[in-house]
Amino acid sequence: MANNEENTSSPFTRPGFIVAAIVVAIVATLAITLAVVGAFNRSEDEAVPAPESPVAVETEAPDSSPAPETEAEAAPTGSACGLPGVELSGTVAGTPEAEWVYQNAIAYPTSATYGPASSEGAARTCFQQSPTGALFFAANAVAQGSDVATAEEWMEVALSEGPYRDTFLAQGAGADGGAGTRLQIAGFKVLSYDGSKATIDIAARFSGSGENVVISAMYYLIWEDGDWKIDSNVATPMDAAPIPDLAGYTPWGA
Repeated sequence: MANNEENTSSPFTRPGFIVAAIVVAIVATLAITLAVVGAFNRSEDEAVPAPESPVAVETEAPDSSPAPETEAEAAPTGSACGLPGVELSGTVAGTPEAEWVYQNAIAYPTSATYGPASSEGAARTCFQQSPTGALFFAANAVAQGSDVATAEEWMEVALSEGPYRDTFLAQGAGADGGAGTRLQIAGFKVLSYDGSKATIDIAARFSGSGENVVISAMYYLIWEDGDWKIDSNVATPMDAAPIPDLAGYTPWGA
């Protein structure tokens, strides 16, 4: 039975993050935790006192100069390493073409169009700013975050800036899943995408210790410094759980 310490360990590893969630679900009843987000309402209807007596107000002609760029309009776009193509909305309609390469026993997708187009040591980086680029990043995260030999180096690069970054790094890469375990990407869903953030659901088949299950690994991503990152502004930026089958997922894998 998993204890509280195991449940609060790094969300990224065993074989990375995934095995821990699966073992908990196999040994015990799967619990669904609902995150309740409190809405903070701001009052904008404060009363404004009326002047004691009428006051003549001198009016000016309206300013005809162009309005300044909004934050969204000024936001940087495009990959840090110059991958062409930027999409600020949309989804992945079909199965994207990919060349599948293995990291240990886990196959991950690569593409000259979508990435990864660069690397920083053991970490594969530089993905297209598009729904498909975010998908390729998440699929690569499955392999890189599940390899205890490279996970810590990958996390240094893959985690965005944010209040939880130092906590995730301090938790480290966790323990290896052990011999006889296998993980295979089997499908995906693009749950949300707006160019600056994305939520990608990767379905994978896991086998080990006499168990064969299908899991869902949901990633919360953010576009930062010209690349996709795991969103460290989110307390649980990766959520893994067993699912009954691949219904609703677009098939994808080696």
